[in-house]
Parts: sequence; structure tokens; C-alpha cells
Amino acid sequence: MINIETKILETLDKMPVSLQEELLHYAEYLQEKYSENNGNINTSNQKRRSGILEGTFVLPLPDDFDESLEDFEEYMR
Repeated sequence: MINIETKILETLDKMPVSLQEELLHYAEYLQEKYSENNGNINTSNQKRRSGILEGTFVLPLPDDFDESLEDFEEYMR
């Protein structure tokens, strides 16, 4: 079985330089992201609290909100 490093290097050798540069940038991005979150791995597994934004987005709805729209009258027949 080919190890992962060998497989990556073989694939990299087949790529044009422009794709190699993109791959390098992506690898650097992943490395930076991993190092920032290294100490906070369990934070993404925490359960979310429901209702935390309750009452934040209250819109004034018109009285006829539940009425059918005139644009759809022909469709509703």
C-alpha cells in the first residue's frame, strides 16, 4: 500500500505549476486553520441552546398576512 505522502507527491508531480501554487496556498490555509483551532477542538461539538435569539427578529406583519395573494388567484382556482 502506498503511503499518503508518496501519493501526494506523485499527484503533485503530475500537476502544472499553477495548480501546485493553489495547492500550496490551500495547504497553508488548512495548516493555519488547524493551528488556530488546535486548542478549541471540542467547541464545535457543544450543543446549541435553543431560543437564544427569541424576540430578536420581530417584524410587524400586516393583518392580512395569511390571506392569499392576488398574483396567485388564477393559480389557486
